[in-house]
Amino acid sequence: MKPSPFLSEVYNKSSFPLIGHGPRNVGVLKEALDQYEGEQDSDIYGTGTVIEQFQLDVAQLLGKPAAVFFPSGTMAQQIALRIWSDAAGSKKVAYHPLCHLEIHEQDGMKELHHLEPILLADKTRPVRLADVQGMPEGVACLLLELPQREIGGQLPPYEELEAIAAYCRSNSIKLHLDGARLFEILPYYGKTAEEVCSLFDSVYISFYKGLGGIAGAMLAGEYDMTEQAKIWKRRHGGDLISLYPYILSADYYMKLRLPHMERYYKEAIELAALYNSCHAITTVPEVPVSNMFHVHIAGKKEAVEPMFIAVSQETGVGFTHIVREKEDSNCYFEVSIGERYAAVPQDRMHEAFRKLDEQLRSLN
Repeated sequence: MKPSPFLSEVYNKSSFPLIGHGPRNVGVLKEALDQYEGEQDSDIYGTGTVIEQFQLDVAQLLGKPAAVFFPSGTMAQQIALRIWSDAAGSKKVAYHPLCHLEIHEQDGMKELHHLEPILLADKTRPVRLADVQGMPEGVACLLLELPQREIGGQLPPYEELEAIAAYCRSNSIKLHLDGARLFEILPYYGKTAEEVCSLFDSVYISFYKGLGGIAGAMLAGEYDMTEQAKIWKRRHGGDLISLYPYILSADYYMKLRLPHMERYYKEAIELAALYNSCHAITTVPEVPVSNMFHVHIAGKKEAVEPMFIAVSQETGVGFTHIVREKEDSNCYFEVSIGERYAAVPQDRMHEAFRKLDEQLRSLN
């Protein structure tokens, strides 16, 4: 569904947008490259100091022996599951029914690699230990997404995550982490990236979601696995002649944003409380466990959108660029906290939520 042009326009023109790091324009790349002189050498087909050093740095951060930079997470994760499937001699891989591979990739994993998904849990909650214990025999790899984006960024308790990892190890099932937003969950768990990743055989992270880079992903694991990943990367056409614009921006924004993840998390809790104070609104989770959550409104999209537009135009506070319909005739949108939130004056923000609450009370 395309966003409402009018709502999107109002959000983009608002003085105080609440979510994200800022507009995705050429300025993002220019800022990242400003620290480099023109003699910076590029990578060439996956080799060279700029890519090899970055791979080593990220592997060390994640506590893994090696890592491979990919132009996209879609490519990286399909390849990880293919490697584990080949090693086990089984086409079965397990994941949540709202996993990115299942709903956003045009069945790429099935069509390109002929893998068979086993869907775990229901669409309202994360995968739990009982779901894993109930898997059929022959599953080569279990993929866990932390946090589970399509259900508001929910997470299982860390102790249960440890139990799932132990179960997989004892049953020769590889455990892969969809860690597109890995760094955003560390404040809630109170763990380092290395500690979380130690539970997994392979790990994918994104450089453009919470970190705000241009594009790109990293797949980390044992050396033998990552060497196979390089071969599959070439087969997928992922070895572009040069990837350095993505690598340099990924390195820059990772160093810039990682120190602020705990702040983003606390700000998400603060913002969710403001939404929950409004009539007809609930957030999922009620108290966020990362820098993201979903805002659910008990009203139809066509009735709700004009209210957000009116309050934004009056106060300058931008809530969202899109409101999506739900199957129950209500609507929702996603919130992801970045650098923008801290720049919103508190008095202006509280005024906006008071006016939003007033608007929403006319729904019924």
